[in-house]
Amino acid sequence: MKVQKSKFDQKWKIIRGQTAEWFSLLGEHDLKKIDKAADKQDKFLTMLQVKYGYTRQQATEEVNRRWAAFYRAKGGEVSKRHQSRGGGS
Repeated sequence: MKVQKSKFDQKWKIIRGQTAEWFSLLGEHDLKKIDKAADKQDKFLTMLQVKYGYTRQQATEEVNRRWAAFYRAKGGEVSKRHQSRGGGS
């Protein structure tokens, strides 16, 4: 049985590309660990907790806030372009 990827996993390449700008304490070695994780969202949030001292809720809210701002700045084109390339499977 194939497990459906979470929305976070579907957007991971975009989020990964923004991470250096959004969260400067996360280095390439951290991102590679997240790349290999079965649950990328869980690993990413855990890394934010460790590096920034966030609670789980704070980490989640910060990612959501930054994603919403990024999405608004792009006028929603990121999701549409990603889906048109088959990224929304």
